[in-house]
Amino acid sequence: MSDWAGLGWLVVLLAVNAFFVASEFAVISARRSQIEPLAEEGRRSARVALGAMEHATLMLSTTQLGITVASLLILNVSEPAIHHLLEGPLHVTGLSTEGVDLVGFVITLLIVTFLHVVFGEMVPKNVAFSVPDRAVLLLATPLVFVERVFRPLIHALNGVTNALVRLVGVEPKDEANSTFTLDEVETIVETSRREGTLDDLSGTLTAAFDFTEKQVADVAVPLSEIVALSEDATPDDLERVVAQSGFSRYPLVDSAGEPIGYLHLKDVLELDGDDVGRPIPQKYVRRLTSVTAGTELEDALAVLRRGRQHLARVVDQDGAVRGILFLEDVIEELVGEVQDATRRSAPPVSRAAAPRDQARDIRKPRRDAGSV
Repeated sequence: MSDWAGLGWLVVLLAVNAFFVASEFAVISARRSQIEPLAEEGRRSARVALGAMEHATLMLSTTQLGITVASLLILNVSEPAIHHLLEGPLHVTGLSTEGVDLVGFVITLLIVTFLHVVFGEMVPKNVAFSVPDRAVLLLATPLVFVERVFRPLIHALNGVTNALVRLVGVEPKDEANSTFTLDEVETIVETSRREGTLDDLSGTLTAAFDFTEKQVADVAVPLSEIVALSEDATPDDLERVVAQSGFSRYPLVDSAGEPIGYLHLKDVLELDGDDVGRPIPQKYVRRLTSVTAGTELEDALAVLRRGRQHLARVVDQDGAVRGILFLEDVIEELVGEVQDATRRSAPPVSRAAAPRDQARDIRKPRRDAGSV
């Protein structure tokens, strides 16, 4: 082989090594969430890339085999050519034949090592790591082709590797992990916000993470701050308290002050005539579900949704009632202050008017408001 042919093979082998290095980092670093939409659109390269990502260990075996073979051949092919080109200049220095051989080998080793590390390893690694989604779409197809050509050898190597991994008590995985825990997602969102790639001006994302850590006791309204009605309240009583407070939902309490249900204004609007002076019939009283103060807020929300209820009775470990949980307060923990279109800013309304929800202003202490 001529010296120039040896240098040509050096370039080819460096390119082959770079391909396998880039493919390795692309398969590991690519985000499945970015590739799946492209595959659903029918892009063949995306479908192949997904297949490669789902068989990551097999692809890594392919890349490692390619990198190893290319690395071994680089020195064997390039050393004679570079060494021969250096012999003439080195002999001019007056070195002995042994000295020329030694110095030539060292210089050749340094040159090849530099080329291999920079152009065969670091450059393709950094490129694939910087744009993994684009890299995997470009490199997955030829990588899968190589795997199919050398499938028996690669599967044998992969099988031996998995067996050795199991011997040390670790179960090998075929696919790179593409799922995240809640804490990991929160960290990703926070990092994205800090880097300016994600806007959360309303605070909804942050509130969603905080929501998962809160309990019912954190948002429940104490009984002392509840605008309530007695269990024998009449429509007239309801109209009077609506005119005073402007809420649309009112807990009903018994003689001991314990909440036993609640009224929604729209349920009793049809009552008129003699009914307005009589106690509101039980059929209009909505039941109250009980939740413990230590219940996670997301679980309490699920309870309210299943029961199609707006309020829940909050009890402690001993069963004693500690307050009321309002659905709107729970929702506001997720999306912030909810602006009610029926909120009035003027004089009292009649019983037939649409008031604002009780959960809105119940956050502010109403110690002067008791049962009617």
